Amino acid sequence: MSIIAYVKQEWAALWQSPWQVALVSYIPIVSILCLWWLFSAGLPKQLPVAVVDQDNSQISRMLTRQMTANSVISVESYADLTQAQDAMRQASVYAVVVIPHQFKQQLITGRSPTIDIRYNSQYLLVGKLLSSQIQMSLGAGLLKTAAQKLLLSGVNHASVAVNLSPVSSQTTALFNRNNNYVGFLVPPVLIALWQLLAMMIFTNALNRELITQQNQVLLPQDLWVRVLAKCMVFLPIMLLHSSFILVLLYQYLSLPHAGEVGVLVVSQAVMLLALWLLVTLIFLIMKEPARCVSFCTALFAPAFAFMGITFPINEMPTIAQYWRLVMPSSHYIDTHVNVISYGADPLEVIGQLVSYWMFLPLIPVVVVLWLKANKTPLSAENTNFSSRAIQQITAEDK
Repeated sequence: MSIIAYVKQEWAALWQSPWQVALVSYIPIVSILCLWWLFSAGLPKQLPVAVVDQDNSQISRMLTRQMTANSVISVESYADLTQAQDAMRQASVYAVVVIPHQFKQQLITGRSPTIDIRYNSQYLLVGKLLSSQIQMSLGAGLLKTAAQKLLLSGVNHASVAVNLSPVSSQTTALFNRNNNYVGFLVPPVLIALWQLLAMMIFTNALNRELITQQNQVLLPQDLWVRVLAKCMVFLPIMLLHSSFILVLLYQYLSLPHAGEVGVLVVSQAVMLLALWLLVTLIFLIMKEPARCVSFCTALFAPAFAFMGITFPINEMPTIAQYWRLVMPSSHYIDTHVNVISYGADPLEVIGQLVSYWMFLPLIPVVVVLWLKANKTPLSAENTNFSSRAIQQITAEDK
């Protein structure tokens, strides 16, 4: 039977499975749009922050107004520190700011009072954002107070700014000037989701080839041709979904990109082949549908955390760094960042595909496992006969 016949057979099997049809059609589109909608605001706003004003002075109220003027912060006043801490434990607020007693008096007398800022670090991005915004708001308010104190002490108005900040600095994100979370988080999140869906589709297709006969799991003798046919069927479908992601982000949403987005499709195709090779290895080891799906899901579900976007790779534990290398999405995201942020050309993209070399040694391992599993193989005719026999027995039982 020719490869074209196997491809037609795979298409027919696809349309006979409603779940598989859903996975290759509307589920990816709906999931991509829902994830984009979650981050569509771009920047978090009005995050609740508990303020415990123990001083209740003119300066402390001015600092509270400074935080209220910040669009990121939504101030909620608490009279007791214990209540504010309980609210943060219950996630009613994400941070607590405590202005101590006699704060104004200590400022006037030249002491250095401490404003206690606490934030929930479990919410990694929210905690860091609030920490910086709270410090910026409080710092701006205290600079006004310090400027008034200098003026009252007789310092020249032109020299006030120099005395307060002799050295000024400015931090500008080169590839995210507006600190927009859409361009920062959405692409890797969607790539992680796309990889998970591609894994699920291919795993379901492989599980359909398992044959149980006399309490023994067998594989068809033409398994390799069937795997090749599956790649020919599902590769264009998954590349179509990945192209939809690129068009949505960099054409419709007009996110900034330094290089040609179209060259990423080549890297995505190689990523899919590496992913499906790894899935085939797990399939041959497990040879049981539920365990195969569960193991693959556990392996690839944390892909976003291991991409190095929100957490530096070098700070990860050693086992996490090795786990990261197993995920094809981690190899792809490096190419994605180089193209989008640094404008890598097609030759550089092709050169970066060398990072997938570690998946090549899996090919002989997969071949050995397949040969070992086929010591008593079933031919294609026996496979079809067994399927017809099972259908006939079921019909007679009914």
